[in-house]
Amino acid sequence: MAFDSFRDFVNALDQAGELKRITQPVATELEITEIADREMKSPGGGKALLIEKPTVNGQVSPFPVAINTLGSWKRMAMSMGAKTVDEVANELGGLMKPKVPVGFKEMISLLGKFMEVRHAKPKIVKTGPCKDVIQKFDAPPTRIKPWPAAPFVAAEVTRRTGAPTNPPPHVGGYDHASRITHHASLLNLPILKCWPLDGGRFITLPCVVTKDPDTGERNVGMYRIQIYDDKTTGMHWQLQKVGARHGRRYYETGTRMPVAIFIGGDPMFPFAATAPLPDGLDEFLLAGYLRKKSVELVKCETNDLEVPANADFVIEGYVDPTEPLRDEGPFGDHTGYYTLPEPYPVFHVTAITHRKDAVYPCTIVGIPPMEDFYMGGASVKLFLPIFKMNFPEIVDIALPAEGVFHNLVFVSIKKTYPMQAYKVMHGLWGMGQMMFTKYIIVVDADVDVHNTSDVLFRLCANTDPQRDSIFTKGPSDVLDHATSEIAIGSKLGFDATKKLPGEGFKRPWPPLIKMDESVKARVAKTLNL
Repeated sequence: MAFDSFRDFVNALDQAGELKRITQPVATELEITEIADREMKSPGGGKALLIEKPTVNGQVSPFPVAINTLGSWKRMAMSMGAKTVDEVANELGGLMKPKVPVGFKEMISLLGKFMEVRHAKPKIVKTGPCKDVIQKFDAPPTRIKPWPAAPFVAAEVTRRTGAPTNPPPHVGGYDHASRITHHASLLNLPILKCWPLDGGRFITLPCVVTKDPDTGERNVGMYRIQIYDDKTTGMHWQLQKVGARHGRRYYETGTRMPVAIFIGGDPMFPFAATAPLPDGLDEFLLAGYLRKKSVELVKCETNDLEVPANADFVIEGYVDPTEPLRDEGPFGDHTGYYTLPEPYPVFHVTAITHRKDAVYPCTIVGIPPMEDFYMGGASVKLFLPIFKMNFPEIVDIALPAEGVFHNLVFVSIKKTYPMQAYKVMHGLWGMGQMMFTKYIIVVDADVDVHNTSDVLFRLCANTDPQRDSIFTKGPSDVLDHATSEIAIGSKLGFDATKKLPGEGFKRPWPPLIKMDESVKARVAKTLNL
């Protein structure tokens, strides 16, 4: 299901009973984080939150803040227009590995799947709602469409202009709400300061668009954006990210690098931006497939990049390779600790455009469980078919919340030969963002990897620490504070499977304690269980 705006998604959550509205003013400095952190740590991820009157430096913003919108399995599935994430994963798996049709009915079914993929290709349109209001810097604000008198806007109109809460119909293309003088600025958007020691305000759910200057291939990544002032930010693209690779080419040539940041629109946009896609595969293709509708793109006002026409906010600008790097941070990160200041490129804003009825979506990260657990878990479910294509012995993969997204990975396999667990470990460490994984535990096919207690039981019961573990070295997450060097670290793998001859185990392997099924059935019948 495609959502035409983030507000549409919020409304869908509201109708499904998945939204809490907070009507009183709440500060974007720390207070929204405290509310959201409590909700995210509620059973099952709690509810999505809509802060209707976020305040920036004590002033109510005309834009409501939405947070924790993807922070449960149900809301993740709703964002994909499905009943469950597994349902979408099964569809994607069937598409990637279709069977040869043996009859007319199967041929039509297969054709239908490929037709769906055709609709995934993004298309260019002339304009869209993201350009309702256009603010180019060093120019006055331009309002293209009248501002609606939505409840949260009407209250602000009354406060700022003295106009009635329910203004009369607009005249000449403008209503009373459009009398608000809104100079788009990074300083008056409801951008959060998340944690007490943060270096400032951070955009936490940005989709950052860049292009490879050599091939023209587009990338949409998610890199936090620290606000320095009204026209400059940090650009925290980490060493191993595609955006950083694009940036290095511009630094090599000394030419100005165009960058666009968009926020909101369809909830599949931020999900696609965080998905572990291969370098060179357009994230808008994945978003189009998941939303079952092509992503409509419009050209930016001040550079040649394209952004979704239905985005809520677009921040255009550039990075100047001739400019010194600037310290970015500290930031309370998904590791549960602050990442300390490090030098990163500076992003210069040339324009900000937004919808007339924009909602500002954001998230927070910190000590788990948080919203990103469900986003990361959904990525694993969707891309499990790709892992299985490379490693057919894999049964399931889980990233427990305690591993803060990728530090800890559980894998179950159908083991058929000696040292197979190590083959899987090395293979996973070589796949995309799995290179950041510190610990991999491999268990047998009968283990539920989503049950951390079951995995730890097998780890403790089935391993001899020296025989069944392996250390290796490789790239590490730039945000990992525990490594001796930035982006360089070690990994540890455990083979917690049943040992086979040839794996250094000389004794018979004992059976796992299980009750007879007939006894279980008899007792259940007797006690009416």
